[in-house]
This record gives sequence, structure tokens and C-alpha cells, in this order.
Amino acid sequence: MPNTLPAPPAPPATLAAPASGHAVGVSNDEFRAAMSRLAAGVVLVTAQEASLDPDDPQAPGGEDVGMTATAFMSVSLDPPLVLVSLREGSRMDDLLDEQPLWAVSVLSESQRHIAGRFAMKGRISDRLLFEDIPYVRGEVSGAPLVGGALATLECRTEQRVPAGDHVLVIGRVLTATLPSADGGPLTYFRGRYRQLG
Repeated sequence: MPNTLPAPPAPPATLAAPASGHAVGVSNDEFRAAMSRLAAGVVLVTAQEASLDPDDPQAPGGEDVGMTATAFMSVSLDPPLVLVSLREGSRMDDLLDEQPLWAVSVLSESQRHIAGRFAMKGRISDRLLFEDIPYVRGEVSGAPLVGGALATLECRTEQRVPAGDHVLVIGRVLTATLPSADGGPLTYFRGRYRQLG
């Protein structure tokens, strides 16, 4: 009996990725539907845009900017780091590329209207969006911290990581407070804001 080795397996057929850049068989809608099954907490990310001309006392002051986010998480305890995912080229992404200080308010279940307001596309100016929302200004960041939020954090950007059509902004937590002990968290699941329970 001849001593022969089996033939090596044929290399797997390679399938070209479609022009969209997605893996074969995964569409935008399929990916979005799958990820919508992952419940997430809802936060309001805020920052203060500097005055266009700080040397001119007649120039308008800086404007507060806010953005609803569900892609937010803790990263490290020592040092205390958090991460928020921002759409590349969005107003908040552009602002945090220049302004290293920002804040996060963890929204409660009674603050669904705030989340919806700051998630609108083609929305009015941020100044009007903040008009009837109670907030205090962060001592370190100067950014609005929403009254009645379950927790508030002030952060300084440590790192920006490009990731597809988003940018992951990692921030060091400079202050952390618990303004409200009442109510549960606002969550986002299957494309809607929801309450636990």
C-alpha cells in the first residue's frame, strides 16, 4: 500500500464584498434590525461652543450644543474613562474635535421629551432646544448638566478613534454627580424610547 498524503483542501472561495463595504449578506437594514434588539441607556451629550470672536465684546457668546446618544459606555475605572460614539462630521463630532471639554447627562424615564428633542434631524438651533430645560452649568466643562438626570459627568477628551462612519471619543471623567435618585433609566430598544419594567 503506497504511503501517500491526502491532497490539501482547496482554498475557500473568496466572495467580493459589495460596493457598500458590508460583509456579504449583511444589509444596512439587517444590521440595524439586529442591533435594535440590544437595549441601551440614553444620555444627552453637551458641550459649549466657544464665541466666534472672544476678543470682541459685541460678538455673540458661545452656544450650548446637545446630542442624544445611546452608544455610550464606561471604559475604565482607573483612570475613570467613558466612551461615546459620534457620527463622523456631525456637529458634535466637529465641536469635540476642537473643544476637549464636554458633559453627559444620564436621562431618566421621565425625560423622553429631552431625548427626542435633541435627536431630531433638521432641528432648530440648539439655543432654542435648551430654552425650557432646567440645567446647571458644569463647573469644569461649562456645559449644561440636565436637571433631574440620574447622573451627570464632566469629561475631557483623551482619545479619538475613527471607526467606520463614526468616531469613538474616549473621555476622562473629571466630575460625577447624582442629581436625582428618583425614577428609572430611559432606555432605547427596537427603535423606541422605553422604560424598564
